Amino acid sequence: MFDAVLIANRGEIAIRIARACRELGVRSVGVYSEVDRDAPHVAAMDETYLLGAAAASESYLAMDKVIDVAHRAGVDAIHPGYGFLSENADFARAVTDAGLVFIGPPADAIAQMGDKLSARAVADAAGVPVVPGTREPTDDPEVAVTFGDEYGYPVAVKAMFGGGGRGMKVVQSRDQMRDALIAARRESEAAFGRGECYLERYLERPRHVEIQVLADLDGTTIYLGERDCSLQRRHQKLVEEAPAPGVTEQVRTAMGEAAVRVAKEMGYTNAGTCEFLLDEDGETFYFLEMNTRLQVEHPVTELVTGVDLAQAQLRIASGDGMGLTQDDIELRGHAIEVRINAEEPAANFVPTPGTIGDFAAPLGPWVRFDTGARAGYTVPRDYDSMIGKLIVWAADRDGARARMSRALDELVIEGLPTTVPFHRLAMTHPQFAAGDHATSSVEREWDLSSLQPQAVGPSDEDDPDTGREVTVEVDGRRVAVRLFGALSTGVAPAAAAATPRRRRGGSGGGAAVASSEDLVAPMQGTVIEVSTEVGAAVAEGDTLLVLEAMKMENAVKAHRAGVVTALPVSAGEVVQPGAVLARIEDA
Repeated sequence: MFDAVLIANRGEIAIRIARACRELGVRSVGVYSEVDRDAPHVAAMDETYLLGAAAASESYLAMDKVIDVAHRAGVDAIHPGYGFLSENADFARAVTDAGLVFIGPPADAIAQMGDKLSARAVADAAGVPVVPGTREPTDDPEVAVTFGDEYGYPVAVKAMFGGGGRGMKVVQSRDQMRDALIAARRESEAAFGRGECYLERYLERPRHVEIQVLADLDGTTIYLGERDCSLQRRHQKLVEEAPAPGVTEQVRTAMGEAAVRVAKEMGYTNAGTCEFLLDEDGETFYFLEMNTRLQVEHPVTELVTGVDLAQAQLRIASGDGMGLTQDDIELRGHAIEVRINAEEPAANFVPTPGTIGDFAAPLGPWVRFDTGARAGYTVPRDYDSMIGKLIVWAADRDGARARMSRALDELVIEGLPTTVPFHRLAMTHPQFAAGDHATSSVEREWDLSSLQPQAVGPSDEDDPDTGREVTVEVDGRRVAVRLFGALSTGVAPAAAAATPRRRRGGSGGGAAVASSEDLVAPMQGTVIEVSTEVGAAVAEGDTLLVLEAMKMENAVKAHRAGVVTALPVSAGEVVQPGAVLARIEDA
């Protein structure tokens, strides 16, 4: 086993890996950006190093800086977590060239699966069916339209080097193809540094079912059951569960064996996940892609198999082997995970970065909360919107849904909107209860009108009048104490006295009230495209601007018909929530 491992990530996954290291007696070395100086993952490490500025390109994506820290810290290996550099073949190669161990698959395997067209070719060679699609990248609208005419609409425009829903656009008709190609390329370039796209036939109502695989250095490859990740918004997962409801043992075995064939076809090692689309008949499945890393949703597999996947990664990479065979894998009970994101589900899941006030995790048997947040923590706009993952296990699916509902009721996250209200609705939704949901259910079939915008006042850190409750122990006696003013914020009394005090529910001062003609920003973000001009006639629902927030593009549409009479923003500007983006007056 390794003596020391550098964890090249942040947030909950960095903490998760640090805990696995500690249990194996491995020293954990962490990294952080300027904005993450006080983040919980920093405190979870045995040793930490500053990488650079908040921008991911200056910190968590800076390969040379990460490897330099690894040498300075004297580690044996680097664990990339998920996101950032985890699926970057150049990084994996640079790690091994530097004389270190990359805790993940070989660089060549990452490259093969990172190129979605190459991945489809591997699946073909392994005898695994794929969704009909182009075999070469294209940015030619005419080629794309010809494909749509041949296979029918809708068509999925997908980033060759993308993932997590980024760089994917669904085209419903010929006239949407050009704009979809441009948007997919732009989003992919921003997220992954590569803009090439390809086309696939878009299945209208599939389920997203994925298979977890482990492969050691001796060639032993096993699968650990499946996960259903069908409950999504904007092609990004919201809820995951294991096992997948309604999947027969025959289909489970067929998908598992298909995933193993794909892994063996390219000499894969370590943890990976083969994603499939399961058609409405419940039997026909197509290879979608392979994620060459530990998935966000890996805990549900851990709970139903009893296998610690993070520790398995460390054991495999160190040469100790995984110590498992296919016969050792038995699924027990049911696990559900929900992603707690800083988003407002009542406003189409717009990102809502901000500072957390009161924060308390639910307790009780078979409840797990993986998080990289705490009270007073500011969710930065520089990274994705996830605050944490709430995971439960029970003997059966109904029991798991009930336990999740109870845990969601106990979870306290104040100070900013989150996806908790959506998850409460999901756990009791008739379609989800019946296991009849699909990847398109939330956006096309579910009525979310009962979700109201969350009334969120200033966080407790910004509002000393509310105080903060803490527990202290005096002579063995635990007492709850509420701290007010400077004591509650940790600010020196002189500084606190000079700080204007705001009351919950107040305006916060200075915000201009928009008129009915004003189109305002629904979130903080960067304007990346302005697709109208002063004097243009627009219809209600036309896309006028695109904002990028927390690594996702968000179209801002006209709230009324009329003529654009003012356009006070331009591409590249950072705008705050409520900022006027355009004025639309009667024609």
